[in-house]
Amino acid sequence: MTIIKQTSTPTLWSFLLMLLISSYYASASTVDTLDVPSKVMNKAYKAAVVLPSSYAGSKASYPVLYLLHGASAHFSDWLNQTPDKMTVRNLADQYNMIIVMPEGEIFGWYLDSPFDAASKFETYITKEVIQKIDATYRTVKSNKGRVITGLSMGGHGAMYLSTRHPDLFCAAGTMSGAMDMNWTKFKISADYAKSIKDRFNKLLGTDNPEDEVYTKNSIINMVETIKKNGMPIIIDCGVDDFLIDTNRELHRRLLYANVPHDYTERPGAHTWPYWQNSLPYHVHFFYQILKTNGVTVASK
Repeated sequence: MTIIKQTSTPTLWSFLLMLLISSYYASASTVDTLDVPSKVMNKAYKAAVVLPSSYAGSKASYPVLYLLHGASAHFSDWLNQTPDKMTVRNLADQYNMIIVMPEGEIFGWYLDSPFDAASKFETYITKEVIQKIDATYRTVKSNKGRVITGLSMGGHGAMYLSTRHPDLFCAAGTMSGAMDMNWTKFKISADYAKSIKDRFNKLLGTDNPEDEVYTKNSIINMVETIKKNGMPIIIDCGVDDFLIDTNRELHRRLLYANVPHDYTERPGAHTWPYWQNSLPYHVHFFYQILKTNGVTVASK
């Protein structure tokens, strides 16, 4: 009689599977949480930095994507809120780029408030965050290697910062962006409108959307500067998004001014599933420009 004993020793196949899994995680992108204090606001902030898996074993300088969050959010949202939590990390690996997600506060709009001295996020991003990233990591330290995009408030922020600082970025994008700061044009409930009105009043010192501070800071009114800069831009918005009208109007004005741009409307609303679907299109768009600039890092 042959007696077959069962043991706890793993089979060859289970061993190979464990080896494959451990190899995958060992080679996956890594996430740093970096302290980026602000002298201009006298506050301490953090940024999330995704380094592609190739970074550790390379001596190359890497291009950087600055990825901005929306209102009522913080720097870690792009890592924590997408349905697939690996979305940003996988894109960093796929395209061999560093992805930086800085803090913009819940209603900072990535501009320097003329009313609130504690909200100076244009200066923070352009003069403190970028310098800290370039000093900490092996980056392409010129606008040829920097791109920027974001969602909602961050979409407007990406367009705003790139339009006002073409010396810092070579391409920009916006997903579901609030292209006009005139909050009365948003398709939102009365309660939400009141909340936004109060926040804008605190940020800009007035709740009148016809005031100059609104019009001069809204990207929808910067078409001539966008045209002059000649920067490649990508714009998209869901057809059910409450900001679709402001995106269509910016698109219309860009067409009228003969400004080349990539514009797309897709099914979807102001939601994380939409932005998770949108981000890969932006990264691919940026990669083509970075490749033309000769700053991409080849995969091994």
